[in-house]
Amino acid sequence: MPVFRYLGRTSRGEAVKGVLEADSPESLADHLFARGITPTEILPTNVSQDVVHDAWKKLGGGRPQTNDLIMFSRQMHSLTKAGLPLLRGMSSLASSTPNQIFREVLGQILENLQAGRDLASSLAQHPEVFSKFYVSVIRVGENTGNLPVAFMRMYEYLGMEKRIKDKLSAATRYPATVIVAIAVALVVITVFVLPKFEPIFASLGDNLPWATRVLLGVSGFVTEYWYIVVAGLLMAYMGFRIYVQSDEGRYQWDKQKLKLPILGGITHKATLAKVCRSFALTIESGVPIVQGLNMIAQATGNEYMCEGVLSLRTGVEHGESLSRTAQTSGLFSPLALQMIMIGEETGALGELLVEVADFYEREVDYELENISSALEPILIVAVGSMVLVLALGVFLPLWDMAASGGGFG
Repeated sequence: MPVFRYLGRTSRGEAVKGVLEADSPESLADHLFARGITPTEILPTNVSQDVVHDAWKKLGGGRPQTNDLIMFSRQMHSLTKAGLPLLRGMSSLASSTPNQIFREVLGQILENLQAGRDLASSLAQHPEVFSKFYVSVIRVGENTGNLPVAFMRMYEYLGMEKRIKDKLSAATRYPATVIVAIAVALVVITVFVLPKFEPIFASLGDNLPWATRVLLGVSGFVTEYWYIVVAGLLMAYMGFRIYVQSDEGRYQWDKQKLKLPILGGITHKATLAKVCRSFALTIESGVPIVQGLNMIAQATGNEYMCEGVLSLRTGVEHGESLSRTAQTSGLFSPLALQMIMIGEETGALGELLVEVADFYEREVDYELENISSALEPILIVAVGSMVLVLALGVFLPLWDMAASGGGFG
């Protein structure tokens, strides 16, 4: 029996969809009418393709990326600024978006708009795509009649966030490549190279240096019990993932990430830039400070920083000034604290927070430009340590044999 995918609405106007078997589209329509559903679209479909597509979506495949949200925000700004009706504009975007999953999401948002829901509530139905922060800014813009401004602010905010991520990724690509190359070299030497020297070292009996004995012991264990090593690494990885997914584990890991040499400081400043710019955006959008801080805390992506932002919210709720609460939180530098204090006193807090965000972004840009030179000493020490271990463990016994006149025959 053929299988059809349908879209429809209940008697309450709620959008529904599903997949059912039927002899024909007409018989399926009669069946839906009997259930109180008015079909708006009935199309033949392939069950296996739908199963694969749904499984791919559940695994996160094809999920809309930041670029999709940036383009959506920019297009919505242009559409709303031009005065184009929201339903017409959303319909155009839903049909032209290249990402299939995002296209489906926009189609569902369009259905909610047609059912009479407001835009912010329709976006909130898809938290996997639109964050609470995004929805809140759009809600304020919708309520105040400044929807084009709200979409432009989100376009700028998402663009800034993506720019920092891309710079951080580009700056760490070279060090990461070197570290992976060192790890691969150690594995190759341990598994393939050292066993070739074992017969030569065996002729020396118990006169092997300690470094050689350690290398041969590690090589022998890895070669003979490789499955235990692989299983141990997998278990360690899974254990780490489970620990990080817990509340305490996530908090401790996020805290330690900010203490990493070089990269920790960059991540900290980039997060603070995000917090300040988000805060400025909520103030400019008219969101109450307490509500804005709560949204910003959820958007930091770091539990430790989230706790710091929530401490700001708690202080403001208890009647303390923002500058005093920021000073006790320990999140901001003295210069940033001074700018926040001035902004609070002059009533230009939003503008000064943008200046603080720009300050941190310039710091991040400077450190990213110099990250290679900062990491070079660490990489040199790592490579030098590997060479030293190999020299002591492999070549020292050979030099001893050559010095004693034993030769290699």
